[in-house]
Amino acid sequence: MNKYPNKLWSKGAICLVGVLIFSGSLNLNAEEGMWIPMLIEKYQIEQMQEAGLRLSAEDIYSINHDCLKDAIVIFGRGCTGEMISGEGLLLTNHHCGQGAVQSHSSVENDYLTHGYWAMNREEELPNEGLSVTFLRYMNDVTTEVTDGITQGLDPQVQQRMMDENMGRIIQESTSGTHYSAVVKPFYYGNAYYLFVYEAFRDVRLVGAPPVAVGNFGEDHDNWMWPRHTGDFSLFRVYANELNQPADYSPSNRPYEPRKHLEIAAGGIAAGDFTMILGYPGSTTRYLYSDAVQSMLDKSLPFMIELRTTRLEIMDRYMKESDVVRIQYATKYRRVSNAWKKWQGIILGLNRMHAVEKKIEEEKIFKRWVDADGERQLKYDGLLDEFSGLYADLEQYSVAVDIMDEAIMPVELFRQVSGLSGMMRQGLDPETLEAQVESFYKDYHLPIDRSIFAAMMEACHKHMPGSFLPAFFADIHGKYKGDFTSFAHATYRKSIFGEKDRVMKLLDSYQNDPEDALKQLMKDPMAIYLNQFRELYLVGVNPEYDRLEAALEKNYRTYMAALLEMSSDGWLYPDANFTMRLTYGEVHGYQPWDGIQYHFSTTLSGLIEKVGEGADDYLVPDKLAQLYQAKDFGNYGVNGTMPVCFIASNHTSGGNSGSPVLNADGRLIGINFDRNWEGTMSDIHYDPSLCRNIAVDIRYILFIVDKFAGAGYLLEEMDITW
Repeated sequence: MNKYPNKLWSKGAICLVGVLIFSGSLNLNAEEGMWIPMLIEKYQIEQMQEAGLRLSAEDIYSINHDCLKDAIVIFGRGCTGEMISGEGLLLTNHHCGQGAVQSHSSVENDYLTHGYWAMNREEELPNEGLSVTFLRYMNDVTTEVTDGITQGLDPQVQQRMMDENMGRIIQESTSGTHYSAVVKPFYYGNAYYLFVYEAFRDVRLVGAPPVAVGNFGEDHDNWMWPRHTGDFSLFRVYANELNQPADYSPSNRPYEPRKHLEIAAGGIAAGDFTMILGYPGSTTRYLYSDAVQSMLDKSLPFMIELRTTRLEIMDRYMKESDVVRIQYATKYRRVSNAWKKWQGIILGLNRMHAVEKKIEEEKIFKRWVDADGERQLKYDGLLDEFSGLYADLEQYSVAVDIMDEAIMPVELFRQVSGLSGMMRQGLDPETLEAQVESFYKDYHLPIDRSIFAAMMEACHKHMPGSFLPAFFADIHGKYKGDFTSFAHATYRKSIFGEKDRVMKLLDSYQNDPEDALKQLMKDPMAIYLNQFRELYLVGVNPEYDRLEAALEKNYRTYMAALLEMSSDGWLYPDANFTMRLTYGEVHGYQPWDGIQYHFSTTLSGLIEKVGEGADDYLVPDKLAQLYQAKDFGNYGVNGTMPVCFIASNHTSGGNSGSPVLNADGRLIGINFDRNWEGTMSDIHYDPSLCRNIAVDIRYILFIVDKFAGAGYLLEEMDITW
């Protein structure tokens, strides 16, 4: 468990919903909620049908017949995708597939800049390490996980028993199959669910538009509305002759999914029902007020400051070289994505007075507890306990933020950590060589060295003194506080600055693994990293973990109380990268007084942005020509081309690539972002302000057909107009 209790941008948060009313029940808006698919028959289907849905619960989730959930996948490790043909064709976001596109790119074949389109199956490009994963079924296993657990049991014994129970459940559910499984806690450990998955490992790149289409607007428009971004890419899943997962082989054939999505290209209108199935990664929808206050005042501003520095350094070098630009395109986007999101969260939470609202909720909770003697015995003192724990956690939280945002972002630190771990495991030299080749393919020493200097200076400025390693004394002595000189000397001495020197170490590893590991640990980067680690192991982690465990216990009890308090309602669990359903409607919004945003954008608006002349607003010549000729095929409307739209579906990180479906379960768009004012929905949802942003399916079809000339792909899709 992480502070707040779960770090806002990490996986695995378990939380619940927001606005408690005086009756002790929960007042949910139709647009709010991340619902468990197998439970919608019990809790949500009537509300969804009243909102416009024309499907049954069995059409969405079923273990008895093919359904919508069978068309939805985890794409890679952190996105969603969907099957859009019976021949394994898969749709996801451009930013989700960008790593695969980058891996095939070079200065000579710059697929990031120019896009890539396979014109036949033979041209589809394999992607080592990329997988897509289908949910086959899920079960409530709370009783099985907690079997034998009694009150008063030692927490460590309790956790060990639960781990053993979960291991047995997973073994029983996957034995004799090629499936995998995981058991995840919900409601802070008040419930547990089993998820059984089937993963396919042969996934090939079919098509991706140029970055000027797939990431039009880049950082300037990220997390913003209005958007004009064609954020999509196409892949194909392959299987063996039995239609089962297999490693890449030329003999594999396109996978035939149990279900693929039909496409509705007839257009959308304000008020239309929308639904999303996907894998939202993490939300912290119900945090104690002190945690939110600390987030606003300290943690988020500090991390924004650190990322600003890193982004400025990367940007400077990327502008100097196309090679470096390609190497760091994905890295830059990963850093900038959360950086801008965090700024939006601060804006939204302050604007909606989220801390004050949470304090009011806590007052309501306290009155509910005080109104009943039995509840006082069970729940009195919970809120005071939160206040004390968060106060004690503060200095350790700063240290953890520094580890996450200043120490481990140094690429050579990560390389030292990775290689030393592989050596200790005794992995074969070929595996280590492959890791080294992969690392240095996208590594530029001047960037990393500059980031190292800046981050070490930030450590000195912000880290509690007792947590600073010994080598900082050398910086102030030998280098007179000059962090740049210290960084240059360190990277000059370290073997990790050059691939050839690391390869020589691997030659030594092949002959004498133990001696090679000793050599590695004498490297200055290894020495400095180990000094950090030792201080964390002794001075930070023990107390941080103790406080986290206490918070986890407190939140579990608090959650149990809230479930009891809302016994006449239904509290949805927070996102934890398991499949969820959300629903809402196509809808504009008013971000500020006097400003009203329409629900859709068009290619005309994109061209208007190009006229501003900003680097983020570039457009490929062919797209401009199609616009000038009004050559939109069947996809255009009223003389222009729809591009993006917004709706009120409750989404989070991990929903990137999720399908946006209409009332009949047909695909009308692909989710890729949220509006900046609404990024605070991970913590506090406001239906008047929070919007998800999607690429209109008509724009996707237009780009594939008219722009890329890959219209043959549309022949395998089921499209209705």
